[in-house]
Amino acid sequence: MHHLSRLAALAATLSTAMGAYQGFNYGSSFTNGAAKQQSDFEAEFRTARGLVGAPAGGFTSARLYTMIVSSAPHPLVPGLKSLTTKPVEQQGGTANAPISAIPAAIATKTSLLLGLWASAGDAAFANELQALSSAIQQYGTGLGGLVAGISVGSEDLYRISPTGLENKENPGAAPLTIAHYIKQVRDVIHNTALSGAPVGHVDTWTEWVNSSNQVVVDASDFLGFDGYPYFQKTQQNDIGHSKSLFDDALGATKAASQGKPVWITETGFPLSGKTMGQAVPSIQNAKYYWDQVGCPLFGSTNVWWYTMQDSAPTTPNPSFGLIGNTLTTTPLFDISCNSGKLSQSSSSSISSPSGISSALSQTAQSTFFKPSEMSTITSATTFLAPGSSLGPNGTMTVASFPSGTWAYVN
Repeated sequence: MHHLSRLAALAATLSTAMGAYQGFNYGSSFTNGAAKQQSDFEAEFRTARGLVGAPAGGFTSARLYTMIVSSAPHPLVPGLKSLTTKPVEQQGGTANAPISAIPAAIATKTSLLLGLWASAGDAAFANELQALSSAIQQYGTGLGGLVAGISVGSEDLYRISPTGLENKENPGAAPLTIAHYIKQVRDVIHNTALSGAPVGHVDTWTEWVNSSNQVVVDASDFLGFDGYPYFQKTQQNDIGHSKSLFDDALGATKAASQGKPVWITETGFPLSGKTMGQAVPSIQNAKYYWDQVGCPLFGSTNVWWYTMQDSAPTTPNPSFGLIGNTLTTTPLFDISCNSGKLSQSSSSSISSPSGISSALSQTAQSTFFKPSEMSTITSATTFLAPGSSLGPNGTMTVASFPSGTWAYVN
């Protein structure tokens, strides 16, 4: 068994080296609780594949939270958050019939990070296992060739953590329980079309670095990383610090991974919603996060972004979707990553508000803030973009204000 686990971990590493998966997270129902049908998933997968301006490779992968057809509403629960809109899968509609996203993925040639919901107890997880087994029997190699991996659970460890309990999240699962469930999944896929699929777990970065969860790290072929600087309200989490917060969290997770692959299973920044700490949802800030965090990852790391659409038919608070409540291949901001091809030249050489104001006054050709606000700027970072039209010298400065807002200064 340990030998097979090592082979699966190697397969997870090789899959990344040979070409990273790029996709989004998909719940099994709409925001009004209506279950998605195969046609709904097909429409979503085709929309993702056709997004205008998508980086090289496009978005051709889907991460699922459950193996079972569901008709229940999805309250949201990403890590480090008390205000959420992300799916918490409830098993409804059927006891253990495979989710219709699977035939939709086969029809659209969309790869899958399968998920089994692990926070509802042993009986419910047995239904997840049965749905997995049924899907293998029903779709065979057609499914096997599309599976990037299998995630046992999603943020279960976070939901039993002090933060999760304080935020009154849905029930979670203990580390030993998740490790046991991982073994059960391996037993189900043994000698099947999915026998080579890496099996792991998805959780918040805070749980991966918690030594009490080591048994889950030991049991996993890969670690699914969920990181949202937006929700890290106890830290300086304005948009200008979002990349450093993300990078620190990812680095800490990799340090705790024992060399196993770390996949980005959820991250994003809301386009609308409530301010969390210094993080202000807006289309501009979501684009900044996409350019600075997402673009360097796409093509080199397995990434399932949160998310393409989360507002069908109603818009949650916060809302992370790249498109509105109607399926369209035109995102709400430019996702081409062209504006993300920037190299940071300095971030700490200017520290005092007066120094920042002086420096910006010398280089600014156009601004998106009032002159009276210059003295309130708390930090500024200059980026180089040779040959661009960002500024007379191919530069761009991002200025941060106490309010959490930011501005481009050319």
